[in-house]
Amino acid sequence: MKKGFLISFEGGEGCGKSTQIKKFVKYLEDNKFDFLCTREPGGTEVGEKIREILLMSKENLSSETEFLLFSASRRKLLEDVVCPALESGKIVVLDRFFDSSYTYQGYAGSLNLKDIKNITDFATSKLKPDLTILLDLPVEVGMSRKSKDEKLKNLDRIESKGTVYHENVRKGYLTLAKKNKKRIFVVDASQSVENVFEKIKNEFERRYKKTQN
Repeated sequence: MKKGFLISFEGGEGCGKSTQIKKFVKYLEDNKFDFLCTREPGGTEVGEKIREILLMSKENLSSETEFLLFSASRRKLLEDVVCPALESGKIVVLDRFFDSSYTYQGYAGSLNLKDIKNITDFATSKLKPDLTILLDLPVEVGMSRKSKDEKLKNLDRIESKGTVYHENVRKGYLTLAKKNKKRIFVVDASQSVENVFEKIKNEFERRYKKTQN
């Protein structure tokens, strides 16, 4: 049975997810929390190879193929990294989790949501985050941020799918947030980096405190 605390970070392109995860990890370090931070796809040797296929492949991958590859990487990450860390009582920080499959391959990629749920439940053994941070940002703002950042100009295969696709990703995330209000905490990512982080930190502290009582 899970003993630790699982927090996932989600959001569309250019939402500042990587920046906020770095700040959150620094906060955990400074406050002497026992934690682990990882990402998906990736986090294991097998997962990193799958990540390379998913993000850098020149081949056309269908939504079905993408989803099954993500699910395989997800399962391996849970088996080898996430579940052992939770069992030992660690806080686990995940850069994306199954919500990304619902949005990218489901709402934006037109896969049947029931199929995604069935396979996701199998791949994750129905494990869910204690808290999911959704960084919400209009697509045009996110893409503008990317175009101005030299480190982000080289878009990967999924990032380069176009505005309509990413609009559907955003709509999908907001739909999930409405359906999962107790788990998903939406933050307006158009605010300053410090304001966004303060909201994330405060919500984490509130949720984490409840698990310790």
